[in-house]
Amino acid sequence: MSRILVTGASTGLGLGAARELLEQGHTVLVHSRSAERAEEHLHDLMQRGAALVTGDLADLDAVRGLVPQVERLGGVDAVIHNAGVISGPSILPVNVVAPYLLTALLPARRLVFLSSGMHRGGRASLTGLDWAGARATASYSDSKLMVTALAAAVARIRPDVFSNAVDPGWVPTRMGGAGAPDDLELGHRTQAWLAAGEDPATNTSAYWFHQRQREPHPSARDEAFQDALLDALEAHTGVRLT
Repeated sequence: MSRILVTGASTGLGLGAARELLEQGHTVLVHSRSAERAEEHLHDLMQRGAALVTGDLADLDAVRGLVPQVERLGGVDAVIHNAGVISGPSILPVNVVAPYLLTALLPARRLVFLSSGMHRGGRASLTGLDWAGARATASYSDSKLMVTALAAAVARIRPDVFSNAVDPGWVPTRMGGAGAPDDLELGHRTQAWLAAGEDPATNTSAYWFHQRQREPHPSARDEAFQDALLDALEAHTGVRLT
């Protein structure tokens, strides 16, 4: 059994993945923006043994503060970087900066980054971006292209780590909307499957849709773009990913 952190576990895909992993017998650390939000949405999972860590992923200091919380609970084998926002100035801090910083600071053998089919419409440009989130300078699609590139960069830099990006499909979450056509259960199953690592097929680094490997946008595999992204994130956070 594995020890797995799920960010943004209060609702939607994160909640589903955390519940599935807990039912499988794994030790699950659920992340929520605040204790109040966790009490509202995660009370049942915590009653069943999930451990809680809290912090606003739009805030660099709060992201850093998650690391000692996880360490006090014994560390983790895997992280599902599920948390995300679809609009507003927090897109880059939550969708890109937080996964980068947690990956740089928190050791884990398996990493699962939540991408989206919308990453194919993203711009492979880092010009004029406000990483701190004081203003909106990137679209959701841009952020998902960046996090898909980040997953590929981690796989290249850390060959002993399984680093995967997942398109969950257009699923009926608060973000996706009630009329979304894809299956919510299938949406979180790939993340949980990759994080648990019990199937030998998960011992790889790739881009996935419903437990099948797919080819991401070519820019996600562009090492020059990956390196420029890592340099920009290091400059913003003061932390180098090695």
